[in-house]
Amino acid sequence: MNQKSSTSPSPSERLVKDIRRAARKHYSAEDKIRIVLDGLRGDASITELCRREGIAESMYYSWSKEFLEAGKRRLAGDTARAATTDEVKGLRQEARALKEVVAEQTLELRLLKKSMIGGGDSPE
Repeated sequence: MNQKSSTSPSPSERLVKDIRRAARKHYSAEDKIRIVLDGLRGDASITELCRREGIAESMYYSWSKEFLEAGKRRLAGDTARAATTDEVKGLRQEARALKEVVAEQTLELRLLKKSMIGGGDSPE
């Protein structure tokens, strides 16, 4: 039987592995959708489509499953989604501004209570 040695890979093997990892093509969401829709249209076989796009069939089927599940959730009314970075930043800024307003209002209320308890007269 073929057994892997328990030693760590040599520096050259690690370099080759790192190069392969870096050279992998990363597909945008739009590319994945286009490929899945091409497969669903059925103009060509999935095998031909995957060969043309340079992807493994397992990757196509994984994208297809994710695509259909997302569509099913959306049609079922599940509109929850991950917020974008800009949305998160905007919400954090808004929360910070609201906290500042609450802090100012609290301070004004405390000062107003002190002046009512302390002197009763209007300050001059």
